[in-house]
Amino acid sequence: MKVLVTGSAGFIGSAVSLRLLERGDEVVGIDSHNDYYDPSLKEARLARHIDHPNYQHFKINIEDGPAVARLFKEHKFDGVINLAAQAGVRYSIENPSAYINTNLVGFGHILEGCRHNKIGHLVYASSSSVYGANTKTPFSIHDNVDHPLSLYAASKKANELLAHTYSHLYNLPTTGLRFFTVYGPWGRPDMALFKFTKAILAGEKIQVFNFGKHRRDFTYVDDIVEGVIRVLDKPAQSNLNWSGTNPDPGSSLAPWRVYNIGNNAPIELLDYIQAIENALGMEAEKELLPLQPGDVPDTYADVDDLVKEFGYKPSMTIEEGIRNFVNWYKEYDKNG
Repeated sequence: MKVLVTGSAGFIGSAVSLRLLERGDEVVGIDSHNDYYDPSLKEARLARHIDHPNYQHFKINIEDGPAVARLFKEHKFDGVINLAAQAGVRYSIENPSAYINTNLVGFGHILEGCRHNKIGHLVYASSSSVYGANTKTPFSIHDNVDHPLSLYAASKKANELLAHTYSHLYNLPTTGLRFFTVYGPWGRPDMALFKFTKAILAGEKIQVFNFGKHRRDFTYVDDIVEGVIRVLDKPAQSNLNWSGTNPDPGSSLAPWRVYNIGNNAPIELLDYIQAIENALGMEAEKELLPLQPGDVPDTYADVDDLVKEFGYKPSMTIEEGIRNFVNWYKEYDKNG
């Protein structure tokens, strides 16, 4: 296959590109290399695969409609994995326009590229954030998700709606993957694991929101990648039993699907920090703070549909996953 991976210098995008190349696919990667966090980490991720003979890389921002259109026209992709997005819940409160421009306008350009070039399957990153104010757990794709608590969450829900329209109007198979708190080596510096590890090693206090009572369905990056690849290989199908009288939010008469990819085992934040302390052999000094605007107290993925339709369930334990990250971080920090 020839696959476009957007956000290919990102945490998940780089890992997905590597896996596709390992199995013999041809990969075209694009990334804006923006400075939301230190671009040197993006360059370091990219260095792992940029010289691979089956990889081509272009510095393109998906907000640039003409550039995206040219790319699609020139390369004739079989499939597209859209992982380019402005990430982060709290930053969406500070800088809403970044989310509208990238996650809505940019995603629209990807959909147009797929539509006009008869792409076989578009797989795109959604987020557990779409569950917003929902309190019934585990979160199911068959639950309504119309009450987002941050602009980031709203932009991801909007991606699912936009994709559905293109699936319905143009018979474009699209699958949205709701990722649950992804962590692991080469992760983002704005995420808890990276921030906590860096601060603990430096002897600095860590800020623990919701007084450490958050529960998160932490999902290891390799488990996410495996899910993405399996879904890519099986384009979304119409649900012929779907009914507008009792509409299922997780499927459609159009070739449109959404799935959760989560570890299906939520961990309390204080226990997560304990696992980091164990891996480092150091104790953290904690500043306990209240729940932050836009945050949800708990996330918990129902992955029954992923298991049933793809025979796959994430399995990495939190202890091993954090050890892998800590080992990577010490090496990266030493060479940085």
